Amino acid sequence: MCKDCGCSIVEHVHSHEDSHDHHHHHEHLHDNPQLNDPKTISVITKILDKNDQEAGHNREHFNSHGVLCINLMSSPGSGKTALLEALADVGEFKFSVIEGDLETSRDADRLKAKGIEAHQIQTGSACHLDAFMVHKALHHMDLKSVDVCFIENVGNLVCPASYDVGSHLNIVLVSIPEGEDKIAKYPVMFRQADLILFTKTDLLPYFEYDMQKEKEMARKLKPSVDILEVSTKDEESIKKVASWIKFKMGMR
Repeated sequence: MCKDCGCSIVEHVHSHEDSHDHHHHHEHLHDNPQLNDPKTISVITKILDKNDQEAGHNREHFNSHGVLCINLMSSPGSGKTALLEALADVGEFKFSVIEGDLETSRDADRLKAKGIEAHQIQTGSACHLDAFMVHKALHHMDLKSVDVCFIENVGNLVCPASYDVGSHLNIVLVSIPEGEDKIAKYPVMFRQADLILFTKTDLLPYFEYDMQKEKEMARKLKPSVDILEVSTKDEESIKKVASWIKFKMGMR
């Protein structure tokens, strides 16, 4: 994670002290002796503290508009954008999307083609979104006309789990083609989940995948987590996700 490996130091220190944005060179400092320096630890702590403060401001902004914010996290290719497209087809609530990727606006373009308001954040080489990036994006979003704002985080099962972006809920996707053991290998991410979606379940006949075992592992990490099986080819499974979100909307 960024708060352990230090890969966020250059990105954030430049951004907040030199007024650069997040598109510059993102240096990874793995195995760097600097990380054992108390000064470096202090910098990382300050970065995370500032991020948490900004995340709180983002949540206040969503609250003031009566909008539920959901952070979508997963490895690349697990189906985050496809899920959003399918939710638009179900049409049970209005939503917008803050889209995070290293490069290109392909996912945002896909969503816009479905009539979904989407704003692309290109992080350059940053491996996650943070609260400051999301705050910038909010200046481009019309929250008055939506019920939910999704933050589609950068595809990564590590660093996004460490950064509060100001969401109310976290949904973590894990797809059948990724194979078993992702939950066991990346426990920090799945402990952050309010809902775990097993995606691309239409491919189960083609993979050796013990669904029950993976669900048990998930609930071992977080007993209270909700779990759903999803395929974009099965509209009823998408409606279950929409119903879960509508239920959470009603609890606010």
